[in-house]
Amino acid sequence: MSLTSAYQHKLAEKLTILNNRGQGVLIRMYNIKKTCSDPKSKPPFLLEKSMESSIKYINKKFPNIDVRNSTQHLGPVHREKAEILRFLTNYYQSFVDVMEFRDHVYELLNTIDACQCHFDINLNFDFTRSYLDLIVTYTSVILLLSRIEDRRVLIGMYNCAHEMVHGHGDPSFARLGQMVLEYDHPLKKLTEEFGPHTKAVSGALLSLHFLFVRRNQGAEQWRNAQLLSLLSAPPAMINPANSDTMACEYLSVEVMERWIIIGFLLCHGCLNSNSQCQKLWKLGLQGSLYLTLIREDVLQVHKVTEDLFSGLKGYGKRVADIKESKEYVIANSGQFHCQRREFLRVAVKELETVLSDEPGLLGPKALFAFMALSFIRDEVTWLVRHTENVTKTKTPEDYADSSIAELLFLLEEIRALVRRHIKVIQQYHLQYLARFDALVLSDIIQNLSVCPEEESVIMSSFVSTLSSLNLKQVDGGEKFEFSGLRLDWFRLQAYTSVAKAPLHLHENPDLAKVMNLIVFHSQMLDSVEKVLVETSDLSTFCFHLRTFEKMFAVTLEEPTMLRYAIAFPLICTHFVHCTHEMCPEEYPHLKNHGLHHCNSFLEDLAKQTSNCVLEICAEQRNLSEQLLPKHCATTISKAKNKKTMKQRQAPRKGEPERDKPGAESHRKNRSLVTNMDKLHQHLMELAFTMNHVPSFSVFEHMIFPSEYLSSHLEARLNRAIVCLAGYNNTTQEILRPSELLAGVKAYIGFIQSLAQFLNADACRVIRNALLQQTQPLDACGEQTITTLYTNWYLESLLRQASSGTIVLSPAMQAFVSLPREGEQNFSAEEFSDISEMRALAELLGPYGMKFLSENLMWHVTSQIVELKLVVENMDTLVQIRSNFSKPDLMASLLPQLTGAENVLKRMTIIGVILSFRAMAQEGLREVFSSHCPFLMGPIECLKEFVTPDTDIKVTLSVFELASAAGVDCDIDPALVAAIANLKADNSSPEEEYKVACLLLIFLAVSLPLLATDPFSFYSIEKDGYNNNIHCLTKAIIQVSAALFTLYNKNIETHLKEFLVVASVSLLQLGQETDKLKTRNRESISLLMRLVVEESSFLTLDMLESCFPYVLLRNAYREVSRAFHLNRMPANSY
Repeated sequence: MSLTSAYQHKLAEKLTILNNRGQGVLIRMYNIKKTCSDPKSKPPFLLEKSMESSIKYINKKFPNIDVRNSTQHLGPVHREKAEILRFLTNYYQSFVDVMEFRDHVYELLNTIDACQCHFDINLNFDFTRSYLDLIVTYTSVILLLSRIEDRRVLIGMYNCAHEMVHGHGDPSFARLGQMVLEYDHPLKKLTEEFGPHTKAVSGALLSLHFLFVRRNQGAEQWRNAQLLSLLSAPPAMINPANSDTMACEYLSVEVMERWIIIGFLLCHGCLNSNSQCQKLWKLGLQGSLYLTLIREDVLQVHKVTEDLFSGLKGYGKRVADIKESKEYVIANSGQFHCQRREFLRVAVKELETVLSDEPGLLGPKALFAFMALSFIRDEVTWLVRHTENVTKTKTPEDYADSSIAELLFLLEEIRALVRRHIKVIQQYHLQYLARFDALVLSDIIQNLSVCPEEESVIMSSFVSTLSSLNLKQVDGGEKFEFSGLRLDWFRLQAYTSVAKAPLHLHENPDLAKVMNLIVFHSQMLDSVEKVLVETSDLSTFCFHLRTFEKMFAVTLEEPTMLRYAIAFPLICTHFVHCTHEMCPEEYPHLKNHGLHHCNSFLEDLAKQTSNCVLEICAEQRNLSEQLLPKHCATTISKAKNKKTMKQRQAPRKGEPERDKPGAESHRKNRSLVTNMDKLHQHLMELAFTMNHVPSFSVFEHMIFPSEYLSSHLEARLNRAIVCLAGYNNTTQEILRPSELLAGVKAYIGFIQSLAQFLNADACRVIRNALLQQTQPLDACGEQTITTLYTNWYLESLLRQASSGTIVLSPAMQAFVSLPREGEQNFSAEEFSDISEMRALAELLGPYGMKFLSENLMWHVTSQIVELKLVVENMDTLVQIRSNFSKPDLMASLLPQLTGAENVLKRMTIIGVILSFRAMAQEGLREVFSSHCPFLMGPIECLKEFVTPDTDIKVTLSVFELASAAGVDCDIDPALVAAIANLKADNSSPEEEYKVACLLLIFLAVSLPLLATDPFSFYSIEKDGYNNNIHCLTKAIIQVSAALFTLYNKNIETHLKEFLVVASVSLLQLGQETDKLKTRNRESISLLMRLVVEESSFLTLDMLESCFPYVLLRNAYREVSRAFHLNRMPANSY
């Protein structure tokens, strides 16, 4: 064939297009096979029972299906013909694409044979690689086609539906049907078709021999050669890493194995006639048990080859060679690859360390980086496909690697280094191209003995393009584009590889060497990312998810590998590379796989990290707990009684002595590892992996590992805080707020110290977790400490206070448990003193205290609702209000009142609740003042500006602000709001106001009844009463202020009225002759002073006008005398 026709055939262009097209067709065949093998995605009508007869008929008669005379068998197809035609169009056209691809491939292969092309991977690399790739791709397409079980049904049913709709079958059906039949036994047919191409194929494969042998060396040979080492020859460290065949250095071994196995499988005739072919073939058989066709579809090398050769005459020795090779692979390949992986872990780690330290070396040694990536990728893919497919083996350890994460991590590190320092690579190779390659190429062109015009034009353009390069292009961020130059070199390879070419490339190897070097250098300017994908793409994991997950699980169990676990989410970024424009329907599924597994891996890592952090927090909390005041009692006691203890008998040997805080830090031997040491080591490894990259992209989604850790830490911290509270719903036990606060501070302190080690925003984590704990429920809908403490104080402390087993002691500013049997199982003062209220306010914050307040107010209003006795006694109370100063009339009216004790009891309960709220508010005020003094000042100042003349809405707004900060207000806005929601159905505001007035009258005239209660004695020690009636004063003042604010009436006037009526009632008690009724008269009289002290609306002068102070003085003296007499021992008189 003439040179002109070689130009016209455009071999380079056709190989490029057909290889890309072939990959698309192959992926479509894979997609059809995958779809039809899964009942969930299979075309629905193939699963219908009504279609079974039609499917059997089509399968049986294919491809000679008589549509018109087979209505009995094809009736169901006829009924759904339109749907079938619509659904199967893509499937059918994909099969037509296979047929057309086949036609173009054979046409090109015949053309190449006619041109008598010479293939040599070392010279015309692109031409040889594209040729071998085309053969392997075509074979893979045919093999995958034969593996689609429903291919006949899909094609035949489509044609039947087409004929039913259009009146004639599809024009392509006859040829397509014949092709499907021919490839029922694909390898037999393929070997027949490739017989004429044996010379070209075997020639191309033989050129691989030296390269394949070199790339299949063992770890020991690599070690002796100091492969990938930059430190082995320090003087040559900055010398450029060059090779006569640059692209061959990082060519995948798996790709070469596939070329050799499939090439000799199709052109097996040369195996018996050419010893070199036989030698290379045997070497190929000793590499792998399985070879990838596409994704997870593999070729079982030895079985397929043996099955084919067993049916051929004269191939007995080859079958024996196959069996021998298989035994060799089973016995040796596992250890062979295990040792190579071990070598790569060390060698690539050294390379990565040197390049990280001196990124400038990426210029001259860029080839080393891509070689390292290629070697790692080959070892990982070998392990993956064998782990997935080798199920029964005597040596399972050969197909497992607990340290695989380190290799994956190193691969990602090299990729990141190359991307990070791409400008270094560009600057170096731009100068190389312009100042060396261009000059060498120019010299070689001038020394060519023959140079046709076409070739001369192409090579001259190479020199001019390279000579025009300058460093300003890199500095200016200019995008380089050398794809045209590389395609021209590809064309030149094709032109100079035909038999009758005037310029033969194999006669001018120097030209090939320098051009291969130029191609690599040009790729370093414009296609670094493409070379990275070529050498390090691990998207195969997208189709071996079970193995991928298993490797990740093994990594999590291996402490030394934890720091490399981030490699697994990063590998998910590779999945985007397995998409193809000819199969867009795959994109959503691949995207889901990538995002799901990336998310899953990061979730597991974040979960482990947060668990480790919280375990250390728990240990820190245990250490912190040792410093609590309650634990120092023993130490103080021992120190105080030291002399006494010496005189006493020595302690028993069996009694353990409690270690002092800090004893855990004393070690006699540093090799002794504590639990805290292990946890810190574990956390260090996890922190390394979580901090490795701030973000990365998976299918256009930005992934931030720190966000996963933050969310997990936040959730775990929430649960940990709730667990620390130790709330037991059955026994009603809970931790003291001060102890919980100490524990929480220990947790927070450690998490804050992690801020410099973890990318997670520790401040945000703590802020969000603590803020959630101030709400009734956290973000997960779980109860918080706000809910737990609110419920506990209401259900345990205040309920027992209401029943009289717990007393409010104003002197101690706390609730105090009375020594009664079997009621409470806790000491009330330990949960309600000033320090505990401060701790509670610190934990719950303003939001939590507001929630507590709202719940307290709900209980207050529920008690107010029960005060219906006022309405029942309304007529009597109206008369009493008018005649309270008439003793004779009062004597007859008072007995008519019913339920006075009930009213007093409920008001006492209200007073207890409001007293607790006041203590909680005081704790909040102190905490708020210490945290935000700059806010507290203006709030208190604003409150001072409120006067009785201020508009009530403004007053309540200001008081609500002040109350939220814990400031005590004359009118409680929360109580006003709570009572406002208690509107009677049919009552008017006037009636409600009247009831409020009569409530005060009812309480005033009922006070003398309290004197009969033996627990109504005023305790000087507690500054209160054992039945909590001193809380009545707060209830009267607060409820009155809220009610009359609500009805817009004068509070002071009504409280004066209460003071007068109460004074008269108590003065009349002095005339009572029944000693039982006057038992605690003096103690009850003191309530009058407590009322005045409680209210800002009343003064002592007002009290003096209706209740002489001399009576209060006498009452104090009597109470004091009685208290001291009661405490005096019986025999001391």
